[in-house]
Amino acid sequence: MAWISEKFRGKYGFGASSAAEDITKGVDGTGLTAIVTGATSGICLETARVLALREVRVVIPVIDLESGQKVKRSIVEKIPNAKIDVMQLDINSLISVRKFASEYRSKGLPLNILILNGGIVTSRFSQDKDGLNLQFLSNYYGNFLLTNLLLDTMKRSVKQSRKEGRIVILSPDIHRINEEHPNNAHYEASEYSTALHVMELTRRLKEEGVNITADCLHLGVIATNLAERGGYTGYLYGAYNRIMKNVPQGAATTCHVALNPQVHGIDGPYFSDNNFKDAPDPVSAKDIWDWTLRKIDQMNH
Repeated sequence: MAWISEKFRGKYGFGASSAAEDITKGVDGTGLTAIVTGATSGICLETARVLALREVRVVIPVIDLESGQKVKRSIVEKIPNAKIDVMQLDINSLISVRKFASEYRSKGLPLNILILNGGIVTSRFSQDKDGLNLQFLSNYYGNFLLTNLLLDTMKRSVKQSRKEGRIVILSPDIHRINEEHPNNAHYEASEYSTALHVMELTRRLKEEGVNITADCLHLGVIATNLAERGGYTGYLYGAYNRIMKNVPQGAATTCHVALNPQVHGIDGPYFSDNNFKDAPDPVSAKDIWDWTLRKIDQMNH
């Protein structure tokens, strides 16, 4: 894989084989606070670790606080001066999302970087107690609501720190909606909606003149546990992952977009392998935003 990356390095001088520590080398994140969801393992944990290594205060939302404390200890053991906070959040529950946002605001913490890494991909069709598809709930609704609830906090932090705020949301490669497989359709629709969400968010932030960028990114094919509950399809996905990127390489694009000064002022595009990638047509972005707000208002989560 390295030879492919060397051949296709982009304008920033990085490619698919670049690791997160390499991309952020020399970057000083002192005074910045980041939220990194899904940071209990894999690329999300590596993202949190590298940000902490660069002096960023990292808030790790977790479902299970005991697991979160283990993650914190694992980072602090390697980086004694790491500033890590653990808070409870279940991104699959909109009630939990609202509670987390409320508690975060009540702590008076600033927010400079919001990285939404949590999500699931599975070939199994699964729903919550109210009949909502779990992939769409986890990959889209939860992230959309959390972003909106914390946006005012980010705006205040940006104004006070006079430093650019960054919102980074994972959205694997944009696909056409697969109508032949209902659950694939839900997964692909959630990721396409995420890309449109970022585009509309970017438009609104620019219109308001706020110094916050919002970006989608695709991590590439990585050896992680994302597909561990995906049955045979998940097994094949995981096997394919293992011949491609490792975890430090997988976390690189996230850390690059979240922290590297090279992308200062760059928002809206779709990143992959630490470089630009084509984004979806923005025509439907405002429509999906308005539809999502109405849908969330109707939910009792």
